[in-house]
Amino acid sequence: MQVLFWIAIFLVTFLIMEFMAWFIHKYVMHGFLWNLHEDHHHKTHDSWFEKNDWFFVFFASVSITFKLLHSFLDLWWALPISAGIFAYGVAYFVVHDIFIHQRFKWLRKASNVYAKGVRRAHKIHHKHLGKEKGENFGMLIVPLKYFK
Repeated sequence: MQVLFWIAIFLVTFLIMEFMAWFIHKYVMHGFLWNLHEDHHHKTHDSWFEKNDWFFVFFASVSITFKLLHSFLDLWWALPISAGIFAYGVAYFVVHDIFIHQRFKWLRKASNVYAKGVRRAHKIHHKHLGKEKGENFGMLIVPLKYFK
């Protein structure tokens, strides 16, 4: 029975991360921490790294904290939370940084309807170089109007 709870907690955590990514992007990255996120929209440097990459460190530290809670306090439920956050981070990195932004030259020829819709929605978000007016979607949940 604990395995079913573990899987449920993992899946719920993964789905909550989709909401958290949307929320943090809209209200934190395009809010009071715009100074860290701005170089993601308007590249003004020659480095492969962006100040925006510090958000990865934040999310990774949350996942690591839950892993440490599991290890040191023997909280069994902390491990599936840690794994769910980690899995979302890997999925986000693959979809956002590799597939959409081509930070690595992989997955360039994906041409199914979902892939085109995700790219189209993200492109519309990035057409605004400023803090305001950028449409904002999650990685998995994209409005149907972008799937043509």
